[in-house]
Amino acid sequence: MIEVYPEQYELLLEEKKKSIQNLFQHLKHPELTVYRSTATHFRERVEFKIWHDAGKISYAMFNKGDKKTPIRLTSFPRANEKIANLMPDLLNKIGASEVLTKRLFQIDFLSTLRGGTLVTLIYHKKLTEEWEEAARQLKNTFNIDLIGRSRKQKIVFDKDYVIETLSVAGKHFNYQQIENSFTQPNAGVCEKMLTWAYENTMNSEGDLLELYCGNGNFTIPLSQNFKQVLATEIAKSSVKSAIYNLETNGIENVYIARLSSEEIRQALNRDREFRRLAHLNLDDFNFKTIFIDPPRCGLDDKTIELVSTFDRIIYVSCNPNTLRENIEKLPAYKIEKFALFDQFPYTDHIECGVILSK
Repeated sequence: MIEVYPEQYELLLEEKKKSIQNLFQHLKHPELTVYRSTATHFRERVEFKIWHDAGKISYAMFNKGDKKTPIRLTSFPRANEKIANLMPDLLNKIGASEVLTKRLFQIDFLSTLRGGTLVTLIYHKKLTEEWEEAARQLKNTFNIDLIGRSRKQKIVFDKDYVIETLSVAGKHFNYQQIENSFTQPNAGVCEKMLTWAYENTMNSEGDLLELYCGNGNFTIPLSQNFKQVLATEIAKSSVKSAIYNLETNGIENVYIARLSSEEIRQALNRDREFRRLAHLNLDDFNFKTIFIDPPRCGLDDKTIELVSTFDRIIYVSCNPNTLRENIEKLPAYKIEKFALFDQFPYTDHIECGVILSK
């Protein structure tokens, strides 16, 4: 679960490639393109439980199904170098303070390729003024942003987000990434995913509909290849970040709507009107391409019905099994591009991308 053996990276990646080829062998597709990760220091987001023993604390993780036997960590080479270097000194400083240590049960790290680091300390106790003073000193010592969380409490020094800068086809885009919200954990591979999607949609005709847009991760670079983009997302915090990120990057041809996939299907079919779309006239859009990056469960049948009305589907999936099942329900389409993105080295997790056209 925890070990990293860089000398085995290529072998493990080859096994992932073979598993995907076997899973999709009955579907006609082009050669699989594989996008590698770095072998170490690839995660910008990590979370650890804190284990208390004889007055000392340590970072801990647990094997699936076993929450009683901690795997205590003295290092974590999967974390990016800023987090990996910060971890031991931060823990020592916290451990030297009773007020910071008492009832601490989790520490989360959120960092970036080119920016700062945010640390969240999570407690089973009320955070007092004494804790605030100690936490502020901790923040200043390590020059980090810091959050304290407890039941019905969230104390922030000074920001609850980081700004990530990602490079796509020679251009740089800035993203606000909020603590406790979903972001791609492997920023280096994320850049490769964005570049793949961008390069394969150049010179596109018509407009783009995007489902599950999150904080605008794909939306922002893809907006350059379409006249207009309508991007939908259901999580309020992600919608807020997406709007912020569009403004920060000067993107003016994207419209954000807080809608689920079922709601946008109803809106496009004119089955139902939504006040959240009152600022738009859907007749002004000429949708030809749809971009989807759904949860692990994939697409339900009604969403498959929606995507099947588009000339082209760009599908990024964190679950190859549901991706295959969804493609099997789209027999009118052929696979034009097929990619494997190694977001999570040393695990069974595989991220794929396909471009389907009628």
